[in-house]
Amino acid sequence: MSKAVSALDGVTFDGFAKVEETRLRGMITVRGDLSSKEMAAAVTAATGAAVPEVRKVTSGNTGAVAWMSPDELLVVVDYEAANTTVATLTDALKDSHALVANVSDARAVFRLSGDSSRDVLAKLAPVDFAKDAFGAGDIRRSRIAQVPAAVWGNEDGSFEVICFRSVAQYVFDVLKVSAQPGGEVGFHCRA
Repeated sequence: MSKAVSALDGVTFDGFAKVEETRLRGMITVRGDLSSKEMAAAVTAATGAAVPEVRKVTSGNTGAVAWMSPDELLVVVDYEAANTTVATLTDALKDSHALVANVSDARAVFRLSGDSSRDVLAKLAPVDFAKDAFGAGDIRRSRIAQVPAAVWGNEDGSFEVICFRSVAQYVFDVLKVSAQPGGEVGFHCRA
């Protein structure tokens, strides 16, 4: 068996914000009735987290759960736990109309940090990144330049950018260009 590696082998860039590819993550798409008691029980059993509200992320003792659409969640766990978590979710939802799919190896994740990280994102995505509009625990599915992506805010003020693995180099490159010294806009997405 080959060793699992991230899309860009942990590449980083230090500009007026730091861009870094994160380690591998277990990512599971779960589709179904998000308001059902079966979904709530399954998600809590798998992660310790509750089903999140619209455009929110919740965290539990073994994972995080992000709202992706009215019938879709993204469950994020340790990479090594992904298959076990899929089995837990599949078993818990066996009597429900639901889909559970391990998409870990189809995704790449970047972390964007620094005081001006909101500016980097605001130059690339049609999302209001002002502090009062987008904070910790918020998520948006949108695009980064020309490709689909999701962005979520972390408690420490950093952001996670999730994209398809096939466009990881492109996403890293546009984040890097947007974070180049001299490209500061000085707005910092004020509240």
